Amino acid sequence: MNKELLLPDYIFESSWEVCNKVGGIYTVLSTRAKTLQDAMPDHIVFIGPDFWIEKENPLFVEDKKLWADWRRKAANEALNLRIGRWQIPGRPIVVLVDFKPFFAQKNEIYSRLWTDFQVDSLHAYGDYDEASMFSYAAGRVVESYYHHFLNESKRIVYQAHEWMTGLGALYIRTHVPAIATIFTTHATTIGRSIAGNGKPLYDYLFAYNGNQMADELNVQSKHSIERQTAHNVDCFTTVSDVTARECLELLDKQPDVVLPNGFEMDFVPKGVSFVNRRRKARQRILEVANALMGTTLDDDTMIISTSGRYEWKNKGIDVYLEALVRTLHDDRLQRPVLALVEVPAWQAGPREDLQDRLKTPQPSTFTSPLPNPFITHHLHEPGSDMVTQMLLRCGVTNRESSRVKIMFVPCYLDGADGIFNLHYYDLLLGLDLTVYPSYYEPWGYTPLESVAFKVPCITTTLAGFGLWANEVKAAALKPAGRRKPKIAQPCYLDRDGVEVILRSDYNYNEVADRIRDEIIGFSQLTDKEVNVARKAAAALAEKAQWRYFISYYYKAYDFALRNAKERNASL
Repeated sequence: MNKELLLPDYIFESSWEVCNKVGGIYTVLSTRAKTLQDAMPDHIVFIGPDFWIEKENPLFVEDKKLWADWRRKAANEALNLRIGRWQIPGRPIVVLVDFKPFFAQKNEIYSRLWTDFQVDSLHAYGDYDEASMFSYAAGRVVESYYHHFLNESKRIVYQAHEWMTGLGALYIRTHVPAIATIFTTHATTIGRSIAGNGKPLYDYLFAYNGNQMADELNVQSKHSIERQTAHNVDCFTTVSDVTARECLELLDKQPDVVLPNGFEMDFVPKGVSFVNRRRKARQRILEVANALMGTTLDDDTMIISTSGRYEWKNKGIDVYLEALVRTLHDDRLQRPVLALVEVPAWQAGPREDLQDRLKTPQPSTFTSPLPNPFITHHLHEPGSDMVTQMLLRCGVTNRESSRVKIMFVPCYLDGADGIFNLHYYDLLLGLDLTVYPSYYEPWGYTPLESVAFKVPCITTTLAGFGLWANEVKAAALKPAGRRKPKIAQPCYLDRDGVEVILRSDYNYNEVADRIRDEIIGFSQLTDKEVNVARKAAAALAEKAQWRYFISYYYKAYDFALRNAKERNASL
């Protein structure tokens, strides 16, 4: 560690995803926590929304003795808190706050926000109010803690993640100016909206005006809080160079520090445990597929998957399915393929007919498929579901003779989905290959998680992780220097563990063909070559551990603390 860096005595981090597993930010925080806990035990405090007041949160264990005096004092300040430990490696301290009482003050809070920072909350709708009240409550929590425990002799950092926590950062800036503030945008509201609405983002990024696009796409308030927070904190950060360019063009603010997302390898089982859990995962995936489709897929089946948030174009779900359809009748394919689509949709519970089959003592074979033999759970509105409709439109039947079978898993894999009953990471272990052909992906945790679990993956140059992987892999930067493949279909996954496909605004068909060819090429690899690919994937993941990436955070802390010191000196 650089001795010249200013480092905090205390860090407070606020996020909608603290003890609330809904997206990639949860992975950022939960995997990084141990690294910071080891460096500064119990001086890193996470603040999250309390959705579990009437029921048990499996990710949180309350400790009523911890900071009991302060909790009682906070209650007198209209702060209803639960304090305890996050059940992740490092077990950091967490404060969960009930933000609902602050809705009564919403108009007053928004008025002050406009007066102080010109944040436009007039066009708020949907989750804006809920997120803002939580963010305000989080700011109040830190203010109360500061006055109870700390003083200006301590170096303190408050880091807010995404627009949902911007209001709290601005509250801290006004009411506790001694605290240095950091704001991290993991994806800009405007960038995600432009891409999600089918508009070309990258070729025209220089020409877009963020404020104008916010009006056009009806996200004025989210854009406003994001933009004003970026301009008014002591350190503005994002997660990749891809998003840094986006911030400059759409928020009119160059990030001060880029914070790439790392991973904590403690999440990955080792040795015999890894082998056994991989075997269990493959067995369960094949059991479900065979029960659903009436097939006899065995362990020679190549199991591939895409996963993540259900963003049809942004996550590349469309081009992934297109590639699979193009692979259906390709004679070059050397192994049967079972392709999963693991994206949470508006599902209505597990299929009872599939559950009944899975209760049959194993091993058992089913000679006929179930109706709609490509989906594991009921959907509320299957007629408007994009995955379902594309599979039907393309005539995907999953009959026994098809070399490629597709299975849609439209639920959160939390260990209690009613079909697999395994957690996401436990199923990830059983895969042979993953495909994340993102169009909009500021970082890309799913490919990083994949390689950490020794599963080779395909991603794109529009993902921050893909660009980082290309920087690390000399072979990817010098394709002419690669060995000439001995197999009929080129495949470089056995050398690199990750293949990064060039993606732009307009090369959808080329990307689909590349994915098809990579899948076919992977099917032609020998067992030895597959093992080389798995080792290469794991080796790349080793370079993305938090013990290497945490230095970027130290740089951000230093930047924020120095700016805060200068700012306070001028008051």
